[in-house]
Amino acid sequence: MSELSTKPYLLRAIYEWCTDSGYTPYLAVKVDARSRVPMEFVRNGEIVLNISFSATSNLKMESDFISFSARFGGVSRQISVAVESIIAIYAHENGQGMAFEAQDMQADQTAAPQQDGDAGKSAGAAMKNAPTLATVPAVTKKSQDATVNNDPETPDPSKKSGRPVLTRIK
Repeated sequence: MSELSTKPYLLRAIYEWCTDSGYTPYLAVKVDARSRVPMEFVRNGEIVLNISFSATSNLKMESDFISFSARFGGVSRQISVAVESIIAIYAHENGQGMAFEAQDMQADQTAAPQQDGDAGKSAGAAMKNAPTLATVPAVTKKSQDATVNNDPETPDPSKKSGRPVLTRIK
């Protein structure tokens, strides 16, 4: 018997925390063949979705899939994403949340329905080369000035940079 994944439970917990705190929960999703999302909003193989109560209807957070209806450009769409393809859930207002390791989608592609034999293979190859989510060290004003001016001065080690924070980049 395979072990239960903690990911769907953590997603539901962060969602509950966001809504209880008055924040807007967002999902970052790595789009694959199983994802039903508006492709015109996909950037670099990823899409960010607002899953707040006011932005969705019929939200279902199950163990395998998250599905809901949402409006994009005034048109209602049915959205469905696999839990395995979710790479982060966070509060829009402060960036706090949880990021997950991007899982290898090749094993999941075998379970996905294939439109055309060649199309499924090319989609799998494209997802293999897609970028992954990684933390980036914070750049302080002093270190940024040092790199711009080619100044050999290093940033003050007494200043603490703190923990990495997931931020949404527009």
